[in-house]
Amino acid sequence: MPSNPLTFKSISVDHTFHSSGLPVLVQPINSPIWQDCIDDIQQLVEQLLHIQGGLLFRGFSVNGADDFNAFARSFGHDLLNYDYASTPRNEVTSGVYTSTEYPAHQVIPLHNEQAYTLSWPLKIWFHCEIAPEKDGETPIADSRRVYDNIAPAIRARFAEHGLLYVRNYGNGLDLSWQQAFGTSDKTQVEAFCAKNHIECIWKEDGELQTRQICQAVSTHPSTHEKVWFNQAHLFHVSNLDEHIKETLISIVGEENLPRNVYYGDGSPIKDEDLQHIRQVLSQCQVSFPWQKGDIMMLDNMLAAHGRSTFSGDRKVIVAMAQGYSEQR
Repeated sequence: MPSNPLTFKSISVDHTFHSSGLPVLVQPINSPIWQDCIDDIQQLVEQLLHIQGGLLFRGFSVNGADDFNAFARSFGHDLLNYDYASTPRNEVTSGVYTSTEYPAHQVIPLHNEQAYTLSWPLKIWFHCEIAPEKDGETPIADSRRVYDNIAPAIRARFAEHGLLYVRNYGNGLDLSWQQAFGTSDKTQVEAFCAKNHIECIWKEDGELQTRQICQAVSTHPSTHEKVWFNQAHLFHVSNLDEHIKETLISIVGEENLPRNVYYGDGSPIKDEDLQHIRQVLSQCQVSFPWQKGDIMMLDNMLAAHGRSTFSGDRKVIVAMAQGYSEQR
């Protein structure tokens, strides 16, 4: 919490919403129309987001995806396309997407958006249009705390070597390359890969393999704090159910798994190291129930997010902005 708590005329700011301080709860004092509060909201975001990592706007009137789009754009950046996708989503309106469309029984582990690439959004918003009947939270975690709590020897290995992500598209096992890159033109895929330092390999069956070396640890451009920033625990073969892993390897071989990750020099990552990382993420996790109309705004480098299992209808839409890369 800031030493001098911020006060505003149109919004209330509650740092005690969760014991961890993440997220900070923001609610309207009088008018629920977010446009009436936008000056205070923008000032709050400017002063607090990079400190706390996440804000939850509750009780504001948001009228559909276009209004959510306008809210996200009000912070001064164009919304980003979901390029080089790793999970299935659909565009709702320009720059606004469905959250990852995995089955309701499937947990999506904590991760920072597009941390498996060299470029990512600094800001991400989640808007709850339909709150689930049961569960369905979007858990979050402070990526600085995750970094601090990972065993120093493991952290040092990851930071020193970086990570090599290997993806094999299509064949009914994962997204097709057309879905991942948003095009059916191989020359466009090749141009994107060349621009983004991705090795692009067309296989004999016409399918695609990509290989890219990325960061495991990153430094926030404004606060200069170290953050745990990768998706090794999601991409690694140890993330699969043991039976599914054995079946896939027996059918396609390890080199053709839909996704896997190694150290940047190509050497394997120990399963037990990744299990330790998953345990740290779990220990740092914060959850709260969605309410219809909620908007959660995260600094994507300071806060990871995931998804719990749920029952009943659930609709959470997403927008991203302020693209950034340490490679520039």
